[in-house]
Amino acid sequence: MRKAISHLKNADPVMARIIHSVGPYKIVYREPDFTTLARSIVYQQVSGAAAATMLARLTAAAGRGGRLIPNRILELGEEGLRPCGISRQKAGYLMNLSEKTRSRAIHFARLPGLTDTEIIAELTQVKGIGVWTAQMFLMFALRRHDILPTGDLGVRNAMWKAYELPAPPTPAQMERIAEPWRPYASVASWYLWRSLDGMAEI
Repeated sequence: MRKAISHLKNADPVMARIIHSVGPYKIVYREPDFTTLARSIVYQQVSGAAAATMLARLTAAAGRGGRLIPNRILELGEEGLRPCGISRQKAGYLMNLSEKTRSRAIHFARLPGLTDTEIIAELTQVKGIGVWTAQMFLMFALRRHDILPTGDLGVRNAMWKAYELPAPPTPAQMERIAEPWRPYASVASWYLWRSLDGMAEI
């Protein structure tokens, strides 16, 4: 990762200041699997503590060895997920993900061989999985180093602050600012999150 940090420092003086302020790059990766994507659904729009409780209950009911099992989620059904604290809407999303995983419409083993665009298209087949969630999966599970999540509020606000812009940047403006970072936009995004002392949760 030294090459990425060196590139960012040399390419962008604002990013160089952020890197100096934040310190070493310490991203935490997850496995690029069903459990990680299901986890991202559970964590949507609730506090981290509440989501962790729901995930623990779900794993106890539909997991093995700490990993969630699609067939077990399908066996429980939407109503069977409710005692875990899962909302009806999220239960539907988890069922849809489980069905697509079982049918191999989503085939996690082959994702590493696909392009970023192909992976986003494949993952967003699932109800409840949008472009942002797919991008987080690319960054934090598949370890892709050149993802710029222009829909992420934290990255947007960090750019607004760091680059002293008159207003929050549009996606097109974010792309222009990030051009010097390529091919390490993911690394720069991590530093932007850390500059606000917040991280995306997948």
